[in-house]
Amino acid sequence: MKRTRTTDFWSFFRLVLVIIIPMLMLFVTVTGCEKPKAEAPQPPVVEVADVIQRDVPISLEWVASTDGSVNATIRAQVSGYLTKQYYKEGDFVKKGQLLFQIDPRLFQATLEQSKGQLALQQARWTTAKANLKRIKPLAEQNAVSQKDLDDATGQEQATHAAVISAQAAVDRARLDLGFTKVTSLIDGIAGIAKAQTGDLVGPGQIEELTTVSTVNPIKVYVPVSEQQYLKAMEERSKRAEKAVLELILSDGSIYPHKGEFTFADRQVDPNTGTIKIASLFPNPGNLLRPGQFARVRAQIGIASGALLVPQRAVVDIQGTYQVAVVGPGNKVDIRPVEVGERVGSLWIISKGLTAGEKIVVEGVQKVKQDMPVVPKPFVPQEHAGVKQPAPIAESAAAGKR
Repeated sequence: MKRTRTTDFWSFFRLVLVIIIPMLMLFVTVTGCEKPKAEAPQPPVVEVADVIQRDVPISLEWVASTDGSVNATIRAQVSGYLTKQYYKEGDFVKKGQLLFQIDPRLFQATLEQSKGQLALQQARWTTAKANLKRIKPLAEQNAVSQKDLDDATGQEQATHAAVISAQAAVDRARLDLGFTKVTSLIDGIAGIAKAQTGDLVGPGQIEELTTVSTVNPIKVYVPVSEQQYLKAMEERSKRAEKAVLELILSDGSIYPHKGEFTFADRQVDPNTGTIKIASLFPNPGNLLRPGQFARVRAQIGIASGALLVPQRAVVDIQGTYQVAVVGPGNKVDIRPVEVGERVGSLWIISKGLTAGEKIVVEGVQKVKQDMPVVPKPFVPQEHAGVKQPAPIAESAAAGKR
């Protein structure tokens, strides 16, 4: 009887283990897989700025290159060895100043030979004139034949022609001798010499010796599109005064002297579809040199009551523009806009915004439609060594002046 009870107990115990242990393991597994509840995401912090409204000057800028107002290529017109260079490269030279000397000895000898031939022909002409002078009276008295008179007349004319030819040879030889002294044709800056002392120069050899450029005033060329050209000509016809031009140098500085348009090229370049516009800028001290790259800025008008936003606040998506406006409850409204001209670091918005609205400047990439944000004022970063642009109000005032 006791053994039966013991058997029943162990049977019951095994049954409990079979049922309870799997349930406990399942409970532990489910409990371990449960994730803690995530905290609600915090609204992103963004920097915002107000849409401002100002009168601003509207300007256009073009890439430009400088050139001399006159560029004279100095060439050797006679062949010979270069014996001396008289100017210092890069210096200012005057018209008629001696730049190079070509060996003159051969040309001096040619000149002396030509003078000798001229003297010989003059002597023959003198003899022919005297002979004709004697024969003319005799021919009138029929003391000599008509043939003798004709021969004397022809001889005098032939020797006279020989004198003229010999005189031309002298003049040519004297001119060639003068060409051995290579002088500047204009006042200007003389460039690097293309030939050195001892080189054989002249036609068929080294012809170009250097270039002299007049750089005060200096010429600035601007290639503009046909549309910009037509618009500029239309604006020019409406304005009584000439447009004042600013030159922005390659280091970003503003050239202190203003320039003005002078002429447009005769045709549009078929390869680029642009027309070249020339302008002149004063260049005291010859600071600017031909071949420099710069930008030319021209004010074409004043935009009254223009709405302005920082350029970095405007997102360009395949040619369409949009800004993120922070509205009531600090919720974002992604709004399409139409843009106008750029004014410094700002952009004119012609449609889509109203003055005083707040827009996201920093953090545009992390906002979406109707997303709440934490706005804080936008503060432009100061770049070391770079002067910040003047306020819009001051720029507008300067444009009006």
